[in-house]
Amino acid sequence: MAKNDAKVTDNPKLKQKKLSDGSISLYLEYYLGYSSVYNEKTGKSAPVPEYRKEALGMYLWGIPKTPVQRQENKDTLDLAKKIRAEREQEHLERRHGYRVRRKDVNILTYFQAYTDNYTKKDLRNMQQAQRRFNDFLNEKYPSCSNNLKPEQLTKEMMFAFVEYLQSKSTGDGAKSIYQRFKKFINYAIENDILLKNPCSGVVCKSDDQALRKDILSIEEVQQLAKTTYTGQNPEIRRAFIFCLYTGIRYCDVIELRFGNVDYSNRLLKFEQLKTRGHSATSGVVIPLNDGLISLIGEPSTEDKDELIFDLPSNTMCLKALRHWTKRAGITKHITWHCARHSFAVNILNNGANIKTVASLLGHSGLKHTEKYTRAVDSLKEAAINSLPEIKM
Repeated sequence: MAKNDAKVTDNPKLKQKKLSDGSISLYLEYYLGYSSVYNEKTGKSAPVPEYRKEALGMYLWGIPKTPVQRQENKDTLDLAKKIRAEREQEHLERRHGYRVRRKDVNILTYFQAYTDNYTKKDLRNMQQAQRRFNDFLNEKYPSCSNNLKPEQLTKEMMFAFVEYLQSKSTGDGAKSIYQRFKKFINYAIENDILLKNPCSGVVCKSDDQALRKDILSIEEVQQLAKTTYTGQNPEIRRAFIFCLYTGIRYCDVIELRFGNVDYSNRLLKFEQLKTRGHSATSGVVIPLNDGLISLIGEPSTEDKDELIFDLPSNTMCLKALRHWTKRAGITKHITWHCARHSFAVNILNNGANIKTVASLLGHSGLKHTEKYTRAVDSLKEAAINSLPEIKM
């Protein structure tokens, strides 16, 4: 049942509705006046109030149990009230041709609520963008670090933000964070929080052809495969080695099912999550040798949807991977995505054709694959330079 959370004079009113899972959905209810409705029983017309609802896509904890949940409720409710006030201005302008005074909005609170209600797959990247922007303000604009008004979000600040990102990130990191930040900016513009786009004309460039992540050599891969220890998660071990020998991303390996395996033809077929639905080359086919089939194993049931690798959370996988590489005596900073890079560089080093590598990685063209050939050239140069100096 809807719970009223508004003043009598508010239009629209901010209301709440309890959902079946115990959470509370916030929505706006607009009063549109009365319309005359004919009643067949009485043969008379009577005035009936008209209303329109607008879902905000914002939710509260029904029974907050921790300080964090109570704070999330407070921040979400504060943002919803500010959105309601802005919608009231729009409603007045449409119906009466004027706007009431624009009320202050704290961009930081607005950004936090946007992130809290973000449901897309790049949530962790969006959270990182928010944290990095807060860190930037603390360091470069301390007077705005707690309360940033829309008019203070200028193009000059965005140039400084990009410069800050590039000083703190490597590879495509700065560009990726800035792209997520711009998604939030576009959302704020669509909801009339910002009147102008401060990111317009401000570009964060990166060298897409540079490969900056650490790579495991063939010798290091074998060294890692030989390293076992008490308490090691066998699923993580099996899945990471599988990625080292196939180049599959973490987001794809966690979704692999036995239905993706064609045992008779010794093939693995799957759709890449990153390009699924918007690329003709999202499908990948990988030939399976005896070693890979052994890593896959056999399903425990006849259910083709059974997962091949039963992996814990991404955080747990990373922690286990770092512990494992340390035990193996590998000092490089190895993340799960390094397996993909290592696979590409190692098979290129062993003479694989660049088109073959692009096909195995699921690249739509050679542009993204070429960075691996540059890494191979760099490794060859380092190998030559490692030889003793020639003395005649």
